[in-house]
Amino acid sequence: MKPRITENEKENPIIVGLDIGTTKICVTVGRRSGTNKIELLGVGKAESAGVNRGVVANIQKTVGSIREAVSIAEGQSNVDIKVVNVGIAGQHIKSIQHRGILTKNDDDEIGRIDVERLISDMYKLVLPPGEEIIHVLPQEFTIDNEPGIKEPIGMAGRRVEANFHIISGRVTDIKNIKRCVDNSELEVSSLVLEPLASSEAVLDDEEKTAGVVLVDIGGGTTDVAIFHEGIIRHTAVIPLGGNIVTEDIRQGCAVLRNQAEQLKVRYGSALADENKDNEVICVPGIRGRDAKEISVKNLAYIIQARMEEIIEHVFYEIKSSGYEDKLIAGIVITGGGAQLKHLVQLVEYITGIDCRIGYPNEYLAKTDMLNKQAFDELKSPLYATGIGLLIKGIQAFEEDEATNREVVVKKTETKGKVKEIAEKQQKKESWFTKIISDFIKDDTNIDDDTFIGKK
Repeated sequence: MKPRITENEKENPIIVGLDIGTTKICVTVGRRSGTNKIELLGVGKAESAGVNRGVVANIQKTVGSIREAVSIAEGQSNVDIKVVNVGIAGQHIKSIQHRGILTKNDDDEIGRIDVERLISDMYKLVLPPGEEIIHVLPQEFTIDNEPGIKEPIGMAGRRVEANFHIISGRVTDIKNIKRCVDNSELEVSSLVLEPLASSEAVLDDEEKTAGVVLVDIGGGTTDVAIFHEGIIRHTAVIPLGGNIVTEDIRQGCAVLRNQAEQLKVRYGSALADENKDNEVICVPGIRGRDAKEISVKNLAYIIQARMEEIIEHVFYEIKSSGYEDKLIAGIVITGGGAQLKHLVQLVEYITGIDCRIGYPNEYLAKTDMLNKQAFDELKSPLYATGIGLLIKGIQAFEEDEATNREVVVKKTETKGKVKEIAEKQQKKESWFTKIISDFIKDDTNIDDDTFIGKK
């Protein structure tokens, strides 16, 4: 039997995020708490077997992993999960800049509906064959030739112009994700670019205003998002991640893949010089063969070479964006790859930009639903995207509610104006009817002799 829905749940409905990653499938369940933070009700995690570099490669395996993660999350949260906000990434993601114009019929204040009209017009852009728009993100607005306006809602104006950051993806990859969700007996509420979701979990408004680069190092891809003056300026997806580091270790140290992953997680370092020369790890041999000794410093050399390549790609994206000299808040690294030791030092050495690790715990409220061990685990950068999807889902719901309220107000105002016009028309008609009736009344009192001469 399901628990009865309280008033708080009606005002703050339960939202679900689904992170379909290369190494893990993560389902997060939560809602807005009374302290305006995110109250996590449950988390489900399963190994991802059918995703390669952020793209679905095997639908059946992916569906199985999603169902497993959903089942765990439902058990923790006691919620029947039906609708999810899904993250999307992959090398196929592209971004462009475009400008839109809206001319209104009056000088009334600009509402949320007007901004929605501008955004919906952007979705009609003609893209190359096989591509589909995922996000239309407003940047600056210009109202009646007054540029640099960030929040146009509530301002008066007739001509509204806006710059947009438009993110698109390959249609087939988007459809495959939706097919996986449909086959898992779930419904897609929204598709969210994963670096945008991660940014909501680990960045604050001050950093976004000052200028910051978010680098989300996942299993298959490394996602980059650049913010300046509170606006997203550049996005990119690099097709290299933690899995390729594991593959390098497997080949370089001649060990099994699961052993390579354990070596990376337990002893891995992004800077070889930070490790001792005489430190050695023993790896069990296969089927009774002798154990293999691996130098920790040699392991670090293998990891450092690949991490340098990934950071060079990130640095190239930073320089291409044109915001290299405007990043006061520096670089924030998150995702599973951010747990690698000495990574911050390597990033600062290569880029010359300040760096920190982004933990998704700033916006989380304490909850009785999760034990302390589970709650502490969620503070790991590994869960940044999952928690970010939850936050984006809550924000989307609140924006929809605000838009619906505005539509109701507009309809009420329109009905009021129609009623007022009708009343005025009725008054005019009654005044005209009175004159006609008075005239007819007077006409009936006139003698026929007035018009017809007497003989």
